[in-house]
Amino acid sequence: MASGSRERWVHWEPQGLEALAMDQKGYRRESFQSSTSDEDMLEIAGASLDFSMAEDDPPLDREMGGFSSYNGGGMNGTSTVMDFLEEPLPGVGTYEDFNTIDWVREKSRDRDRHREITSRSKESTWALIHSVSDAFSGWLLMLLIGLLAGSLAGLIDISAHWMTDLKEGVCLAGFWFNHEHCCWKSNTTFTDRDKCPEWKSWSQLILGHGEGAFAYILNYFMYVVWALLFSLLAVLLVKGFAPYACGSGIPEIKTILSGFIIRGYLGKWTLIIKTITLVLAVSSGLSLGKEGPLVHVACCCGNILCHLFTKYRKNEAKRREVLSAAAAAGVSVAFGAPIGGVLFSLEEVSYYFPLKTLWRSFFAALVAAFTLRSINPFGNSRLVLFYVEFHMPWHLLELVPFILLGIFGGLWGAFFIRSNIAWCRRRKTTKLGKYPVLEVFVVTAITAVLAFPNEYTRMSTSELISELFNDCGILDSSKLCEYVNDFNSTKGDDLPDRAAGPGVYTAMWQLALALIMKVFITIFTFGMKVPSGLFIPSMAVGAIAGRLLGVAMEQLAYYHHDWAIFSGWCSQGADCITPGLYAMVGAAACLGGVTRMTVSLVVIMFELTGGLEYIVPLMAAAMTSKWVADAIGREGIYDAHIRLNGYPFLEAKEEFSHKTLAMDVMRPRRNDPPLTVITQDSMTVEDVESIINETTYSGYPVVVSRESQRLVGFVLRRDLIISIENARKKQDGIVSTSVIYFTDHSPPLPPSSPSMLKLRSILDLSPFTVTDQTPMEIVVDIFRKLGLRQCLVTHNGKLLGIITKKDVLKHIAQLANQDPDSILFN
Repeated sequence: MASGSRERWVHWEPQGLEALAMDQKGYRRESFQSSTSDEDMLEIAGASLDFSMAEDDPPLDREMGGFSSYNGGGMNGTSTVMDFLEEPLPGVGTYEDFNTIDWVREKSRDRDRHREITSRSKESTWALIHSVSDAFSGWLLMLLIGLLAGSLAGLIDISAHWMTDLKEGVCLAGFWFNHEHCCWKSNTTFTDRDKCPEWKSWSQLILGHGEGAFAYILNYFMYVVWALLFSLLAVLLVKGFAPYACGSGIPEIKTILSGFIIRGYLGKWTLIIKTITLVLAVSSGLSLGKEGPLVHVACCCGNILCHLFTKYRKNEAKRREVLSAAAAAGVSVAFGAPIGGVLFSLEEVSYYFPLKTLWRSFFAALVAAFTLRSINPFGNSRLVLFYVEFHMPWHLLELVPFILLGIFGGLWGAFFIRSNIAWCRRRKTTKLGKYPVLEVFVVTAITAVLAFPNEYTRMSTSELISELFNDCGILDSSKLCEYVNDFNSTKGDDLPDRAAGPGVYTAMWQLALALIMKVFITIFTFGMKVPSGLFIPSMAVGAIAGRLLGVAMEQLAYYHHDWAIFSGWCSQGADCITPGLYAMVGAAACLGGVTRMTVSLVVIMFELTGGLEYIVPLMAAAMTSKWVADAIGREGIYDAHIRLNGYPFLEAKEEFSHKTLAMDVMRPRRNDPPLTVITQDSMTVEDVESIINETTYSGYPVVVSRESQRLVGFVLRRDLIISIENARKKQDGIVSTSVIYFTDHSPPLPPSSPSMLKLRSILDLSPFTVTDQTPMEIVVDIFRKLGLRQCLVTHNGKLLGIITKKDVLKHIAQLANQDPDSILFN
């Protein structure tokens, strides 16, 4: 297009375009779905159009036709409208890294897009097919997420199982078999099933025999070497390729789902490295689990697959609905608990959870669980290693020890959160944080050296939980089941309560040592620069405590069955107490104490055990642990880590009960410089660029004039930068002295002045405003429920100041006697 005609176009105010734009309304909304290149997978190239005007407001549509800086056609009005709308500016309407999305804007954008598709669907068959495929795309996306998450979980389970056994020996029939699979074809008896000839320990392989002190030392040495090798490989991969792959990922996912943007956190590199290093970290024998990180892995799958669908690629709010469902799929494959996964997403991680997302989460969790079941990673047709079934009913009096386990879980949860946060804060503020590899090396060395001598810490934590949950049968060869057998009183499969043999007493003190080690080593492990989940270590602590209490209760009932508390329901030779049930209740109590989950926790535990009749003990323990832990400290571990990292997360569960007003929180304060504003038609490009360079704000109020301070709208910093840069490149005559105007019509200027730049399309004409006398509890509620980034404060219609989400969080922190400067991000 000739520069002359472009310059003429700037000054020409279109006369008949109002009617035209009214006819062509579709184009305004259509632009929201125009495709962009996939070069920047994590950027959402949104439209540069205003979405906040009323549906039937002509001025905005009219100015679309005469948009001064980005038109493409010649003098033909129709082609200009079309060209401009077909190619919206890439980047306008998107967000900077470490910023919060505008939920209201994103939802409004999606409604416009949906209305457009619906109205078009009546025009042609192709449009109808497009409309149907758009409606179906959400379900297809859930199917893909479930398949991918289930497949990755199966891969992680199989690999971790094999590599954990590799620390102790190798299978001669095929090095890729783990210990259990290696011995399947063996002809050994049931009691010697772990001593099959195909499986060789490292001492048998190197020395030719497995007995004696030297063989023990060699096995010990190989165990520690493999553990160090796995953990060092994990931390080096995380440090070198994907720093975001460390930790459990749930605190960050909670923050992302609340509307925060962390670019790359759910990217393809994070997914690849997290999957590999999760296997390495779990196999190294560190006190961590894979269940929390599986939620992060599933969310990475969800985010990457979103790019296949324009609807989700271009809209941050829609994408967060998908991530909520992906989190449910993650828990579904972690515990084999699809319903528990949906409830976990609803109760623990999601910020915005409409009914539609509930159904889709359910479908994603179902597909993920089905996929994992098809892979059958443990070879027992179960989705988890520690699936158990109990058959004995529990008695009402057993609620007392169950509640005691709840109290223990709450106390341990509160102790763990305080200790772990203190250690993580120390890591952040001292030189310790500069040596992540050394920290992982030292913690792994200590863990491996302490773990090997005790068989209950040497085995993987999942196997330990499985052993503790187990209900002793006649053929069990575990030490925990070495009771004195009196077979005269055996009735069918149910074994009566029996006297503990020497094996049980040995197991008891070994478990007590394992409990002490797990309690303390987990504090230093969670938060290191390797993928680390907290579900399994917490459950292990509770399961050990529960099994110890269960065996104690069982022996008490055996030796004192004539006591008043036992006489009514526990006669001699009866099977009254199930120690495995106590282990399960203890596991639930400790997990609840750390994470403060209640409903989802109980459902996950009952899906794990397949026993509906144990819901009441689980509920009693979960509620008790939550009450006890809440009495000591209000935050769960994930909320505590969110606060430690300074993420802008506005907790929806907390009540705001203080009597402050909007004017107490808004900026500028009394002695601050005045609020930075942009006037609607009197500032030049140079003036606006100097404001952008001198300040770091993410947006600016637009006013009629500095004197009147009457509010016109709000414009985002990122949109301003992109629009000005684009105008300088693509439009002749835009120079530093060009006037920028946000009105419908250009202001009167002398003929010799340079071309003007019209930026009304990037202006939000309906920013949220409150008066200076609005109570802060209402303001906090507005921020929570609408997901706002900022809110403008007025007095008698004049702009006074601005309140951002960060200001609200700082105010809440101040009122709670916390450091307001700990809120780091916008």
